[in-house]
Amino acid sequence: MTIPENTSKNTHNVAARLLLECTGCRPVEGRAPSGGNSGRPSRILDIPCGAGALTERLSLQGIEVWPADIRNILQAESERFIAADMNEKLPFDNNFFDAVACIDGIEHIERPFDFVGECRRVLKTGGRLVLSTPNISSLRSRARWFLTGHHNKCKTPLDEINPGPLHHISMISFPELRYMLHSRGFRITRVAANRIKPAALVYAPLAPFAWMATAISYERNEKDPAKKKRNREILCGACSRAVLFGETLIIAAEKTG
Repeated sequence: MTIPENTSKNTHNVAARLLLECTGCRPVEGRAPSGGNSGRPSRILDIPCGAGALTERLSLQGIEVWPADIRNILQAESERFIAADMNEKLPFDNNFFDAVACIDGIEHIERPFDFVGECRRVLKTGGRLVLSTPNISSLRSRARWFLTGHHNKCKTPLDEINPGPLHHISMISFPELRYMLHSRGFRITRVAANRIKPAALVYAPLAPFAWMATAISYERNEKDPAKKKRNREILCGACSRAVLFGETLIIAAEKTG
């Protein structure tokens, strides 16, 4: 029986690769490698695990995977499932995991900043967090927002009469996600996407104008030299191919000391 991935095509492929590659060997956003925890992770938290497609994939690699979700719908074979609410304190000790995978989960919760803080707490120093979320920073999603007030992957109003955990209540742009991670003790090491659909390339002629408008805005509205330098780094990520055209944004970050 094939376990459903319940995410956009190729997301698990990219996320698994980012989880298993060394964190210090690939530069991002114009920076040199950090040389962080470069070993293969031996213990990974998969939250929200859903039916367990990623749990099964990683387990077949010989990794100790701990699947967790708000309710147990696990189809993968595992005796480690733990019920966990991503809005609350995670039921794990400090420095317990080498890596955390959060596939299409952060946009569903009310307290994403607190969740990122909890991920840092349960990770060892140098451990990695790999998370995916609908890419509202893509040019295609920005165009939809301009015309309708709704981003891609959240095209209609949410059902306010019947709120539920499947609603996308915390859609996050790339600069916001970077702020969330860096202000909670992480450093982004990779920015990727699951795939670039042909429809996204229709907006390619807008890319130079998006870069120019963003660069001018960052330069004019920031006076502090140190912040200007950091903003140029953010600009590099925000105008990367993955961010401008990717369907699902997939970020790898490592816990700093």
